[in-house]
Amino acid sequence: MSRNPKPETRNSGPETRDSKPNPRLIVICGPTGVGKTEMAIRLATMYGGEIISADSMQVYRYMDIGTAKPAAEERLSVKHHLIDVVNPDEEFNASLFVRDAGKVIDKLDKDGKNIFVVGGTGLYIKALLGGLFEGPGADRNLRKLYKNDLKKFGSAYLYKKLKNLDKIAAGRIHPNDAVRIIRALEVFEHTGESIVKKHEEHHFRCRAYDYIKIGLILDRETLYERIDMRTEKMISDGLIEEVGELLKSGFDESLKPMQSMCYKHINNYIKGVYSISEAKRLIDRDTKRYAKRQMTWFNQENDIKWHYPQSEGDIKDEVKRFLDV
Repeated sequence: MSRNPKPETRNSGPETRDSKPNPRLIVICGPTGVGKTEMAIRLATMYGGEIISADSMQVYRYMDIGTAKPAAEERLSVKHHLIDVVNPDEEFNASLFVRDAGKVIDKLDKDGKNIFVVGGTGLYIKALLGGLFEGPGADRNLRKLYKNDLKKFGSAYLYKKLKNLDKIAAGRIHPNDAVRIIRALEVFEHTGESIVKKHEEHHFRCRAYDYIKIGLILDRETLYERIDMRTEKMISDGLIEEVGELLKSGFDESLKPMQSMCYKHINNYIKGVYSISEAKRLIDRDTKRYAKRQMTWFNQENDIKWHYPQSEGDIKDEVKRFLDV
């Protein structure tokens, strides 16, 4: 598919200083297990594109099975970016994602490639498309207080506090995500308003890209069946061995990525806390809860064009119209 050098306005921001049009992105989003990777690979193959992963777990090296990374043959058929960029004990966040993705987008745009941004980490996608809300600076004394509470009482205590102050933010943040809980509390303490409201007011208005957002959706029963099947496949593909190798390599179980759904429960199986059946049950449960949180996030976005994966013809038409503008 050839690239028209002057697209019409479609979710676009101001042109760059040299009057060149903004790079165009095809965003494929949706809950975990819905089939984003498979769809994106087919579309990228058809339209001569490359894929930027917008997945907060696939950035970590050595964590392949539990993060459902594209298989080696899939990554050979279509080039993927922002997969395997940091070790599990290194920091990665939305700000770093925006920085690194921006560099890739600039290069792909210069090379005339169509660019697919694919993943389920809503914050990464939203930050990329419109910029990050900086908010008030860190209050060291307040943050120290929250971190002391975290050590004494755990993340559940802080999460309960957040629910009492800011139910909207609590609905979008995982109860174990202490970093985001503390930040949301901090913003509320300083502004008296929800961090979600601040994001919406900001509206990520520094838009650097023209984009279309395609959301994939399945009915809940089908999605949950796929999640159950995927957990079984992860186990058979060697998830237990993968977690064991991570631990042997010195990546402590307390690291943030090691506390994610699959890795935490398999680690507890390895330690003898759970049976394998219980570990699988908990992985299934937590993955379904995560999918629900993802949909809560994406349902707040009014610019997503939702499709069932089986409506691939309609999705291709949407992408073609966008690229032909």
